[in-house]
Amino acid sequence: MSLTPTSDFSFAAGTNSVPVVATELPMVCKNYPILFTDGAQTQMVALLGLRASENVMVDDKGNWTPGTYVPAYIRRYPFIFFENEDKSQYTLCVDEDAKTVVEGTENPFFVDGEPSKMTQGALDFCRDYQAHYAATAEFLKAVAEADLLVENRADATLADGRKLSLSGFKIIDEAKFNALDDETFLAWRKRGWLHLVYCHFISNGNWNALVERTAMKNAN
Repeated sequence: MSLTPTSDFSFAAGTNSVPVVATELPMVCKNYPILFTDGAQTQMVALLGLRASENVMVDDKGNWTPGTYVPAYIRRYPFIFFENEDKSQYTLCVDEDAKTVVEGTENPFFVDGEPSKMTQGALDFCRDYQAHYAATAEFLKAVAEADLLVENRADATLADGRKLSLSGFKIIDEAKFNALDDETFLAWRKRGWLHLVYCHFISNGNWNALVERTAMKNAN
């Protein structure tokens, strides 16, 4: 089996949000609203569409919008880590149904029974991603403990008059963040967490662009 060198993001066309890790927020905040999920285990996500099953960044041919950042969660596909029950070991897995997984020897997964350079690169990428994911979880835990998250709702009106509404997510309350005590603020600065909060605030400026992309995609 081999992996085609071409990019096809059609697998992500039906998802409107994906998890993001702390290290990529400076890139994510330039293109997408960064939100926090409402659930038992909070996650940071990049919002890719206003409808539950629509990613406005992927066109009908599977191309990602040129000039915009592709989140690492998307880029690692068709690879993913599988965690065992006691969380002591990860196994690199591949989605064999992915369009990019084909028969051939052009870009093989294995050479002479050993992982190829491509597979080793995927392993390193997923290992780094998992480490960043764990570090991000520490930040999210601190945000929750500081009680900074508040429920939010987004309402949008498209150019043709159609109305869209998105709920079930949280954002950091700016007033609560500014009211953090000095000890917590300095501790967050030392941990490198302050810029993550600012990236979240900056990302709020991407809502209008997301509405425009939604209107353009539904007009075609």
